Amino acid sequence: MAGKIIKVEAKVISHKGTCALGHKVGDVVEFTETGVKGKICFHALYSMLPAVFAMMFEARFPWLSNPDVKTHACPDAANPVVFEITRIREK
Repeated sequence: MAGKIIKVEAKVISHKGTCALGHKVGDVVEFTETGVKGKICFHALYSMLPAVFAMMFEARFPWLSNPDVKTHACPDAANPVVFEITRIREK
């Protein structure tokens, strides 16, 4: 069995256009049961929180080839920032 989830990370993997907050490829935000560490715009945060919460508590998305990694795009279709959301487990 895989280890306990200790955090969920959202890493910027692509970006097109102009992000008002200035997200860049490689930026990482960490989510734990006690808070959020890192810079993230409210629009992306608000839209990804359901997925982050689900990932934190072992939810399964049947369309994912790797159940611990999913992508999420911010809601700004004209200037999309795409995040890779990853469960990080104890070793």
